[in-house]
Amino acid sequence: MDFSNNAQYITVFVLYFAIFIGFGVYQGKKVQNEEDYAIGGRDIPGWAAALSERATGESSWALLGLPGWAYVSGMSCFWVLFGCFIGIAISWAILAFRIRALAEEEDALSFVDLISKLHPSMDGYIRTAGSLVIVFFFFFYIGAQLLGGGKVFNTLFGLSSDVGMLLTVLIIVPYTVYGGFKSVIYTDCIQGFLMVCALALAPILGFFLLESKPDIFAPGVFAALAKAGPEYLNIMGSGEGWAMFAGVMGGFAYFFGYLGGTPQLTMRFMAIKDYKNTIKGRNIGIIWTLVAYFGACSIGWLGIALWGPTGLTDPEAVFPMVMLEFFHPALAALFIVAAFAALISTADSLLVLASTEFSENIMKRFFSKEHNPKKDLFFSRCMTAVMAVLALGAAKVVPSNLIFNIVGYVWSGIGNPFSVIILLTLFWRRFSSKAAFAVICTGMPFTIFWIMSGLDTKIISSLFMTFFVCLIVGVVGSFIWPQRNEVPDRELVFLNKETATNTKTATSKA
Repeated sequence: MDFSNNAQYITVFVLYFAIFIGFGVYQGKKVQNEEDYAIGGRDIPGWAAALSERATGESSWALLGLPGWAYVSGMSCFWVLFGCFIGIAISWAILAFRIRALAEEEDALSFVDLISKLHPSMDGYIRTAGSLVIVFFFFFYIGAQLLGGGKVFNTLFGLSSDVGMLLTVLIIVPYTVYGGFKSVIYTDCIQGFLMVCALALAPILGFFLLESKPDIFAPGVFAALAKAGPEYLNIMGSGEGWAMFAGVMGGFAYFFGYLGGTPQLTMRFMAIKDYKNTIKGRNIGIIWTLVAYFGACSIGWLGIALWGPTGLTDPEAVFPMVMLEFFHPALAALFIVAAFAALISTADSLLVLASTEFSENIMKRFFSKEHNPKKDLFFSRCMTAVMAVLALGAAKVVPSNLIFNIVGYVWSGIGNPFSVIILLTLFWRRFSSKAAFAVICTGMPFTIFWIMSGLDTKIISSLFMTFFVCLIVGVVGSFIWPQRNEVPDRELVFLNKETATNTKTATSKA
C-alpha cells in the first residue's frame, strides 16, 4: 500500500471523525439530567430512532460479520438474512408502539427498569439478575465491536489489531461519556445513513466492475458460486438431514432476538416521542433492513468472485478488501468508514446501556441511597468510562476472533431470554413475575453450557435452543408459581392509537 493511498485514507478518517465527534459533543451539551443521559429525555423523533436502531442493531456484524459469513457459506446465508428481516419487521410493526407506551406509562429509564416495573413483586431480584446478565454479555458484545475496529485498522493501515482496538476506544469514549444516549442517537443517524449507502452502492458498482477485473476467480457472482462448489449455490447449505435442518434453523434463529429482547434496540422504542413517530420509524427501519442485508450478502459473494472461497485468510476482511479492490482510495476509505461507523454505533450504545443498567440497578440500589441530579449524571459518565476500559480487556479474552460467532453467543444469552419475557408479558395474562425471574436465571447459564459443551456445533445453535428452553421455563414456571400478570389492563394503551400517542395525557384524564 503506497504512501499516497495511506494519506488519502488518513484524510478521510480524520475528517469524518472530527465532524462526528464534534457533533456528538454538541448534542451532549443538551444533556441536563440523568433522564437525558439514559433515554434522551424520551423525546426522540421516529426517523432518528429508526436510523439509530438499525445502526446499533447491525454493528460490525452486518458490515464485517455477515459479509464474511456470505463469503464462507454462499447462498445459505439467506436464512440469516430472512430471520433477521422478519424479526425486525415484527418488532417495529407489532412491538415498538406497545413498548414505547408502557415505558412512558411506567416512567422507565432503562430496559431492566421497564421489566422490573412490569413485575413489581420481583422488582429487586429482576433488577439485580437482569443487570448482571446484561453487563456480563455486553462486555463481550462491546469486545466484538472493538475487535471489528482492530480489523478495519489492520486492513486499511496495516496496524496491529491491538493498536486498532485501542484507537477505536479512544474515538468512542469522549462523546459517549459526555453526551450519553442523546449523543449516541444522533451520531448513529450519521452512521446509519452512511452504512446503508455503502451497502447499497458498493454491490451495484461491484457487479458492473467485476467483469473488467483481470485474474479473478470468476467473472460473475453466480459463476463464482457454481465454481466454488455445489454447497455454495445451494440455499439449504452443504449438510443433509438433521445437519441441514440445524444449519437453516441456526441462521434463522436470529429472528428470536429481535422480538423485544435486545436491550440496546428496545431502548430506541422506549425513547420515541409518540405513536406517530413510531410509525415513521417502522417504515424507515424496515426499508433500511431490506436494502442493507441484501447488500451485505452481495459483498461476500463478490469476494468469492474475486478471490475464490479460500483466497482470504480472514473471511471477515472481505468487506474492506472488496472496497479497496474496486474503488478509488478516497471512496474506498469512505465506504470502510461505514464499517467503522457500524461498530462504533453499537459500541457506544452498549456502553451507555450497560453503565446505566449497572449504576441504576446495582450501584445506586446497594451503595448510594441519596440522589442528586448533578452527582447522578457525573456518576453515570464515570461508569461509562469504566465500562469502556473493562470492555477493552474483554476483547482480549473473547472466546472467538469471528465477530459473527461472538454476536451469536451474546444474542443467545441476552436476546432470547429477554424476548421471551417481553412477549409473555405483553401477550399472556398468566405469565408470573417469578417465572420472569426464572427465565433470566436460565438464559445465561444455559447458553454458556450449550456452547462450552460443543452442542452448539454438534446438534443445533444456541440461538435456537435458548429461546425455546426459556419459553418452556416461562410457561411452566407460571403454572408452578401461579400469579396473574401484574401488568394492568392497558389494552387501550396498546390498541387505541390516540391513547398510544400520548399515554400520560390519557392516564391523567382517566
